Amino acid sequence: MFMKISVNWIRQFTDIKCSVDELVTKIGAQLGAVEEVIALGERYEGIVVAKIVSIKKHANADKLNVCKIDDAGVVKQVERDADGLVQVVCGAPNVREGMLVAWIPPGNVVPSTWDNEQFKLESREIRGVVSNGMLASGRELAINDDHEGILEVDVDVLPGKTLSEVYQLDDVIIDIENKMFTHRPDCFGILGVAREIAGIQDIEFRSPDWYTHAVKLGAPAKKLPLTVVNKATDLVSRFMAVPIADVQVGPSSVAVQSFLTRVGLKPINNIVDVTNLIMVLTAQPLHAYDYDKVKKLSSGQPVLVAREAEKGDELELLNGKTVKFEAPAVMIATDQYPVGVGGVMGGAETEVDASTKNIILECASFDMYNVRRTSMHYGLFTDAVTRFNKGQSPLQNERVLNYAAQMIQDVAKGVIAGETYDKSAKLPVQPTVKVTPGFISERLGVQLTKNRVATLLSNVEFEMAAKDEVLQVTPPFWRTDIAIPEDIVEEVGRLLGYDTLPQVLPQREVAPAVSNNRLSFKQRLRNILARAGANELLTYSFVHGDLLEKAGQDPAQAFRLSNALSPDLQYFRLSLTPSLLDKVHNNHKAGVGAMAIFEMNKAHQKAYATDGKEQVPREFDILALVLSVSDKAAKTTAGAAFYQARQYLDFLSEQLGIELTLMPFEKEMDFPVSRPFDWKRSALIGVT
Repeated sequence: MFMKISVNWIRQFTDIKCSVDELVTKIGAQLGAVEEVIALGERYEGIVVAKIVSIKKHANADKLNVCKIDDAGVVKQVERDADGLVQVVCGAPNVREGMLVAWIPPGNVVPSTWDNEQFKLESREIRGVVSNGMLASGRELAINDDHEGILEVDVDVLPGKTLSEVYQLDDVIIDIENKMFTHRPDCFGILGVAREIAGIQDIEFRSPDWYTHAVKLGAPAKKLPLTVVNKATDLVSRFMAVPIADVQVGPSSVAVQSFLTRVGLKPINNIVDVTNLIMVLTAQPLHAYDYDKVKKLSSGQPVLVAREAEKGDELELLNGKTVKFEAPAVMIATDQYPVGVGGVMGGAETEVDASTKNIILECASFDMYNVRRTSMHYGLFTDAVTRFNKGQSPLQNERVLNYAAQMIQDVAKGVIAGETYDKSAKLPVQPTVKVTPGFISERLGVQLTKNRVATLLSNVEFEMAAKDEVLQVTPPFWRTDIAIPEDIVEEVGRLLGYDTLPQVLPQREVAPAVSNNRLSFKQRLRNILARAGANELLTYSFVHGDLLEKAGQDPAQAFRLSNALSPDLQYFRLSLTPSLLDKVHNNHKAGVGAMAIFEMNKAHQKAYATDGKEQVPREFDILALVLSVSDKAAKTTAGAAFYQARQYLDFLSEQLGIELTLMPFEKEMDFPVSRPFDWKRSALIGVT
């Protein structure tokens, strides 16, 4: 999983005492691998805010307007009239006098084309009228996907300001590879990353008040009836919801849309954008349901239930797919119909859209293993899944829900319309870990004082109490990975920087390992085949059921994984043949005419007793060699694959000092001949 981090947003929560290049180096050394650094500001250089002073119809085109714009004269080398105004032809239906717009002057690249074939504007005639640059839409500016009209600058600024100044587009996006933080759910949000960046710079960090202490929503201004039930507390540790009435659904501010786009999310509307903004900020996903649509799907008053999937549960998802679900997938449902998949995706029938007047805002904590299993089983991969399958702390739900509800009141003019429902199991209590500076110093190989350890940990908001030389460390609620003294050692070492620790190799006596004849023989086989010209592959032990069938094998004889890494890797292979033939197919599609590939690996088959009961599986060590030659290559190289295979076998038997016998297949054999074997061009190999 890659996470895009906005440096400008990080600066809103902590100082950055070094250059961006130095910051990237520190992140790579102490946080996570940096995949890419994007200088976003480059693509917005030269784009300015301008005011449309006058508009007249184009004489030669009904749908075009000739606009005169005021940029306060900041752009040089552009044609102006006697009043210093610039002429631009525009076809947008929403253009009007007095409007503040984003003007891309001649000589600048349209931002949306920056990463592909760059389109540089120049002054040119459009139907006989000179147009100097472009009044840009949100899509052309890579801010949103709206191309119906030009973008209206929604901030009261004077013409001539750069668009970067107005919307903080002079930004740097750092794409961090988060695999090393699979145990750190907080680091899938900007707030968590900002905290870590402060920590590795030895700067004290303090989270916003709304995150450490839940804001109060106040008494409901209206009353929307709602029943909230949690029937799956073992899989949904906390299920919270609050109704909000009289919302005005519309587009978010340009600033919010711009931020979501630059971190890889698509702006939808002000309600959905708030939930996504909070998710990016805190790593806690939320979901908004249309209250009135939920009511229509309920038997009486609106009901929202968290439960395991039941027989017949079928749901059209927000991505347009309709899926039938089974337990243990968690469904969010009314008392009659499912309306969402817990921790994965919402349903299309309760989507918040332009017609929405009332909403239910949900914030929940789902079992990370169940979310992962559901995602893999149904092939559903979302930003919510990425965060939930890391194990979000249920202790942050109230804080996040209340802050999101407050934001929705601000941006959509909604009012709280009921109590905040909180249906949860027993909430966890953060452990207190006792550790001494000596324990930490001994394991890191560097002498640390009690005060130094306390400073490093308090910088990232650990609570500390000292009794003599013992530190009693309580991790903050978002740190679900701290439980034992060794966790504290790891934390201190990372904040110090492992590159600052002394490099002292341990001393120990090493006795040579006893030679293993089996391993030596395997290596000898590899060397012989490599010398003969074959390439060794190492493939997954798991394959798709369709691949087994294509290789003439019965998936029923193979073990199926209950929690597969991917929908394509659900079965233990019965032999190496399916994997190797799949690679042959891919290589032929890529234009490789001839190849020799081999693999030495294990395969597994079910085993049964005489009474039919399943026994311990059988495991085999297998060497498989595949020679593949296209018809065209066979005429210009060493001949057909069958004869090349014979040459390989002769070489192998010679090197091993054994004699191989080949028994060609006959049309009628004592055993079934399945794909991919053709009896006319196949043989059994024996050792004499």
